[in-house]
Amino acid sequence: MGNRENWGTRAGFVLAAIGSAVGLGNIWRFPGVAYENGGGAFFLPYLIALLTAGIPLLILEFTIGHKYRGSAPLSLARMRKGFEPLGWWQVAVSFVISTYYAVIVAWAISYAWFAVGQKWGDNPQDFLLGEYLQVVDAGKIGSLVPNVLIPLALVWLVALVILFKGVRKGIEIANRIFIPTLVVVFLIIVIRAITLEGAIDGLNAFFKPDWKALTNGSVWVAAYSQIFFSLSIGFAIMITYSSYLSRKTDLTNNAFIVGFANSSFELLAGIGVFAALGFMAAQQGVGVHEVVSKGVILAFAVFPQIINEFPGLNGFFGVLFFLSLVLAGITSLISITETYVSAVQEKFKIARWKAVAFGGGLAALISILFATQGGLNFLDSVDYFINSYGVAFAGLVEVILVVWVARELKNLQSHADGVSDMRLGLWWRVCLSVVTPVILGYMLIQSIITDITESYSGYPVIFNVYSGWLVAGAAIILGFVFTYIKKWDPKHLEIPDDDKGGSN
Repeated sequence: MGNRENWGTRAGFVLAAIGSAVGLGNIWRFPGVAYENGGGAFFLPYLIALLTAGIPLLILEFTIGHKYRGSAPLSLARMRKGFEPLGWWQVAVSFVISTYYAVIVAWAISYAWFAVGQKWGDNPQDFLLGEYLQVVDAGKIGSLVPNVLIPLALVWLVALVILFKGVRKGIEIANRIFIPTLVVVFLIIVIRAITLEGAIDGLNAFFKPDWKALTNGSVWVAAYSQIFFSLSIGFAIMITYSSYLSRKTDLTNNAFIVGFANSSFELLAGIGVFAALGFMAAQQGVGVHEVVSKGVILAFAVFPQIINEFPGLNGFFGVLFFLSLVLAGITSLISITETYVSAVQEKFKIARWKAVAFGGGLAALISILFATQGGLNFLDSVDYFINSYGVAFAGLVEVILVVWVARELKNLQSHADGVSDMRLGLWWRVCLSVVTPVILGYMLIQSIITDITESYSGYPVIFNVYSGWLVAGAAIILGFVFTYIKKWDPKHLEIPDDDKGGSN
């Protein structure tokens, strides 16, 4: 137990945590969410959500991982033996997410190549859904799409090689390279975007505050939802990553750094995206509101159209944009996959390379489903339900068990204060005891009501049942299966008191 691998430096951990938090959603989701929920006014509930839910939850998960020194299942089992199923549930959620997340990174690799010469043609959306993904009706699988399968294999090869090399020589080194590169690349894109014709109109649309929106409860829920899903909390990542920290580290400061770094990148993404949308609106002679989009369509249809209309160096800036998606995606994929690699390695006492080969290899095989003609529909449904009833629900259960059932908050606060310069006060306990569970509970209830009364995305009900509801439910079941399939060695449940890790 004393030979547990550690981060080489505190900076290595912080970069890896930022790499996990900064993902595809920062670029293609946040700008649209902010625009739809009050523009500039949205930043007030967003900041409040960061300070009352995002950072408190980050501190909580950092502290759990750091104190109990294990993957999510082992850390929670060391806290209370009965909590282990929650850890495996979170790991199962990460496993599911990794299977389709890798496919989106594969799309970005393809589009980086397509950007050279704008191979998507004059109608990027038709190209995306037709020639590239060859989308069929929901429920149909169709045949494999070679243009997706080949880059998907490359994505998994890169991710698994990095994971094979371990925490310090693999994950840490990769993030030291990828995260600074991502920031530089995206800064170049933003600087170019704000110099385009019409960019100021796009930025005005993005930042113009609608203060009346703050009286709408859905705007506040949107802010908390964005923070919660953006920071990689609730599905085992931050517990796993913090378990590799040396004993002498500043947990609270690390949480603030990661939280604000993630939000800063989201703001930067918003500036770049809306400057580009303003340019597109000016070129088409329409209002900015007519070209606003988010998600897959924004990244792989709207942005290619914007690149088509660039006044020069179209291919260069197209490659940079999709390279930024690849970098943001691969660092998040690595962190997601590490959750179940670490858990399987510890539970079954096997070598790391075996855990990577088994866990990552199985995820790679399952991800082939999303490289079929029906892949986009499956991806959309699985993503929605696993986030709504996996990540958010598991996060709610985690807070309730740790705070209200085990009543561990004061002990965890004492641990965090013992290694951090900034001491936690009543603010932290109130946020986790009241604010976070109330908000997550409300989000969950609203999702259930919506999804019972309406079929998500207009898909056939039966399709959402087996590709959404059953997948989210299976993650919960797997939590109990992996808990009881093999018992921990009692000595393994002892918290190690030595530390041979890196520096602070």
